Amino acid sequence: MRTITIALLALLALVHVDLWFGKGGVPHARELRAKLATQQAENASARARNGRMEAEVRDLKEGLEMVEEKARAELGMVKPHEIIVLFAPNKR
Repeated sequence: MRTITIALLALLALVHVDLWFGKGGVPHARELRAKLATQQAENASARARNGRMEAEVRDLKEGLEMVEEKARAELGMVKPHEIIVLFAPNKR
């Protein structure tokens, strides 16, 4: 009877050792939770960026205002009968 009790206690100890220090143990679960939180933050950032890009694509497809703004800002284009006035800073 005493040997059965000792054997059961040894098996219980092995189960607890695996629970606390094994591959599926508590430290591994904490590490996975930290990775999950990091990935969720990255996903939220990507969703926000995708939303901004989606809005920009929608504006480019539907309205000419966005196309005109990009042409003016990035390509320096002007409309007919417009005059561009550039102010250069004073060099001293």
